[in-house]
Amino acid sequence: MTRGVVRFAATVPFAKTPLGAHGPALAALASAGYTDFWTQEVRGFDALVPLAALAPLAPRARLGAAIAGVYTRGPALLAMEAAAVADAAPGRFVLGLGTSSERIVEDWNAARFARPVPRVRDTLRFLRRALAGERVDAAFETFAVRGFSLERPPAEPPALFAAALGPRMLAVAGAEADGVCLALLSADDVRRVLPVFEEAGGRGKEVFLRVAVFALADAARARRMARKLVAPYLAAGPYARFHAALGRAAEVARVCAALRAREREAALAAIPDAWLDGLVVHGPAAACRAQLARFVDSGITTLAIDVVASDLPWLEAQQAVVPR
Repeated sequence: MTRGVVRFAATVPFAKTPLGAHGPALAALASAGYTDFWTQEVRGFDALVPLAALAPLAPRARLGAAIAGVYTRGPALLAMEAAAVADAAPGRFVLGLGTSSERIVEDWNAARFARPVPRVRDTLRFLRRALAGERVDAAFETFAVRGFSLERPPAEPPALFAAALGPRMLAVAGAEADGVCLALLSADDVRRVLPVFEEAGGRGKEVFLRVAVFALADAARARRMARKLVAPYLAAGPYARFHAALGRAAEVARVCAALRAREREAALAAIPDAWLDGLVVHGPAAACRAQLARFVDSGITTLAIDVVASDLPWLEAQQAVVPR
């Protein structure tokens, strides 16, 4: 099910490295086979500012955001930020859009998480017009924009991806976006969800997935670290609903109940090894490469490899695990 050329991405910014000092590591990873560098947006740096800063340090790489939240920025501000990154990296910027989670939107950013599917669809439609240099004066289903136009529209608008899990958002991504950003899926899960995306218009479009890698020989240690990373996501609304719909409702319920009761060890124990081993990659470098290749075979076209822990120094491990 592979879709031709596959791109490999590393997650930026790198831990404990100032933005201005990223150049040598970016060059080393590019030499190892990484074509892309993509940000994420939780509570470190945001998804867009680092890309503008890193653009001149990686002049041949494609830069992507996975994802920039649609609730934590107004539509016009999102267009202005996207135009700035597109100006810094002309022809090599991908803007991934998504809802993020209720916790990030409401608890951290004082915004309202409501009607996520139409909000992403409306944001895609607005950005198509705004980034093309049009004056937008329109009432969309979830917001209205009156008389906005970019002062400096990009010469080449960025590709627009949409983050999706469930069937309704996958359909929006297939119909409205240039690609889809997937997250926290096994290779088998990817095969289950891609037909929905493709049937809605996504056939031949790009498919992005970020995978956490624990390049550790000690499987027990790797799984424990992976459980600590994964458990909070499985208790978050979108991921909990999605994995429950895939037939893991009992496991999701146990994780959620344990975390609500602040029983951390019980929450970690509620994630079976077989499920965990599908969601993350772990083992020595050669084993990690083989496991990552499964995702490529499932239909992923841009595979973001995120080395979370390793026996080797981080940069060496990130270079060693990229599939050859």
